[in-house]
Order: sequence, then C-alpha cells, then structure tokens
Amino acid sequence: MLQKITLGLISLCLLASCSNTSASNALRDAFAADPRLTNASPSPEASPTPSPTPSESPSPSPETTPEPSPSPTASASPTADASSLFSDLDKAPQEIRQAVKDTAQLGILTPQTQAKANEPALFEPNKNVTRRVYARWLVAANNRIYSTRPARQIRLAVESATPAFKDVSTKDPDFASIQGLAEAGLIPSSLSGDTTASLFRPDAPLTREDLLLWKIPVDTRQALPNATIESIRQTWGFQDANKIDSKALRAVYADFQNGDQSNIRRAFAYTTLFQPKRPVTRAEAAAVLSYFGFQGDGISAQEALKGTPKP
Repeated sequence: MLQKITLGLISLCLLASCSNTSASNALRDAFAADPRLTNASPSPEASPTPSPTPSESPSPSPETTPEPSPSPTASASPTADASSLFSDLDKAPQEIRQAVKDTAQLGILTPQTQAKANEPALFEPNKNVTRRVYARWLVAANNRIYSTRPARQIRLAVESATPAFKDVSTKDPDFASIQGLAEAGLIPSSLSGDTTASLFRPDAPLTREDLLLWKIPVDTRQALPNATIESIRQTWGFQDANKIDSKALRAVYADFQNGDQSNIRRAFAYTTLFQPKRPVTRAEAAAVLSYFGFQGDGISAQEALKGTPKP
C-alpha cells in the first residue's frame, strides 16, 4: 500500500515538472480515464433520438379514402323520377297512373304546358292527345325501349325524303317521326297504297281506333290476321263493332290475342263499348306506350329502365 502511494506522488511530480512538454501531454493522456469504461450516459447531443416527421408517419387524408361504388340500381336507371319531370301525373286515372309514370321515366313524353323556371312542367294527363304528339311518342318510346336492339327500332326520316302527306312538310317539327312511320308502313299513307290517306291531320285528336291501328303493327311485327265485325263481336264482345273503321278491324282483333297485355285492356280496362271515334287522352296514350310486344315476346318500360336483358 505504501508503495502505491509513493509511486503516485512520484507521478504527480513528474507531471508538474513536465507540464509544458510534449512528454507531459502524452503522460496526461495515458492517465486520462477511458470513456468506454465509465458509466456516464451519453448526452442528448451525442446521440440524438430522431423525432418522427409528418412525412414518416402520415395521417390518412380524405383523398385516400375509397369512395363507395354506385349501386347497380342507380346506374341502371339514369332517367329522372317522373314526379320531377311533371307535377300533375297523380291526376291520371289511378288504374293507369303507374304505367303513365313508367313511360314518363323513359324521358319521351312532352309537356302540354311549358313550365316556369325551376318548376316541373304540366303533363295534363286527362286532355286529348293529338295525332302528331302520339306519332312522336310512339317512335321515341319504341326506340328507347329497344335501344339495345337496333333491328326493332323505327328509323327517323331524313329531310330529303319526299313527304308522304300533303300537310306534313319537311319543315314540320315532327316530320322525321310521322314520315318515318309512313316509310315503315306502320300508318296508312300513299306509300302503303292508301290513296285516301293524303292528309295526316297532325293537330287533330287521336282516336281509339287509330291508336290501335298504329301501335299493333309495332307490337306484333307480323302480318295482321283477317278480321270481320262478327269476329270482333265474338272475341271482344263490343256492341259497337260495326262502328270500327274497316282498316282498324284487324288491329283490334290482333290486340285481343295479346291477352292482358293488350292495349285496349291496359288503357281502357274492361269494356263492352270500344267507342272507336272517341279521342284518346294523354294518359291513355302514355299507358299504351309502357309496353311493346306480342304474346310474351315483349318488354315493358320498367324492364327497359332496369336494363333487363331480352333475347
């Protein structure tokens, strides 16, 4: 022990005497404590702990949240709700009201009275429909319902066509539809060999027999069967069968063969009086156009709006 103390004193004396020499610096360094052998903790400056930056741990932003996919129902029915198109559809007879609304959703019906700004238009379902308006709706409804089946569409006429009727010129706003029906042979005209049909009378009221005469060929897409007054009486039981125009008899008879999808049953319900010359209301015309087809081979406006595939 005494020896160790003596050696320590000698070392101190040497350090003091050599403080200004390089040897003293070396000796001092030799006796300095080794930092690796001490228990002192490193200062924060020596080994800083990196703090997380916003870029290293980003919080989810609204843009990265997946948006819900649109439902199939919403995408299958791009047309507006019928009540947003017309404000008075509930005035249609209750029995055909839904059929009228279905046709309205096709987007092919036109208002009777123009609406004010930001207000739905008036359809006026119980007013009479004109021949020009029904011709326009008939073509538009057929082509909308068969939008995926071009072979069943009615082609609109071009302006260069020779008018089939003296009172429907190429400048008429409904020339394309009326002329298109004539060129397809769906309405009587000089093109179909009917020399008595030189005038279309576009602004006259549409009659029940003309409604059938124009619509049934689009439903059946085949030659109409022969019919007589007696065959109408035996099938429909109409007491006024003798008042039906001879050109419309076959259409009325063919409509009976369409069962509950017949135009007469859907528009006028059960009746023993056809009243062939009676004007058709806008609601009745719209109801008829809610379905096209014959004996099961057809499609409704509802099915067309839902995108239901048909063979």
